[in-house]
Amino acid sequence: MPILLFPMRGVPEDEADEVRALLDEHHIDYYETYAGNWGVSTPGLWLRDDSAYIEAKALLNIYQAQRYQNAHAQYQELRQLGQHATFWRGFKERPGVYLSYFFVMGLVIYASIKLLFEIGL
Repeated sequence: MPILLFPMRGVPEDEADEVRALLDEHHIDYYETYAGNWGVSTPGLWLRDDSAYIEAKALLNIYQAQRYQNAHAQYQELRQLGQHATFWRGFKERPGVYLSYFFVMGLVIYASIKLLFEIGL
């Protein structure tokens, strides 16, 4: 019976390619499903054989630990250089987007408070 090894909703394409390559390298038989036209199906990598699950999961855990360590090291390097992502850096790069978000949040808060006072709570 097929078993879901790696859900791929929200997974970056480079990570998905690396996981596929890892499974191919170790000759683990799998197939891939996609979200479908409306995005309601489960995209993921499925194992055809249950007996390969333990080996595949161990390989995947090692891969993900290495990927985390690489990403963390890259972030620390950017942080030391002062080039890491911050709220203010994002605001300076795209002020229009941030201001529009603040405007929409203000409208939602205003409408919520106005509705509460009109109901009489």
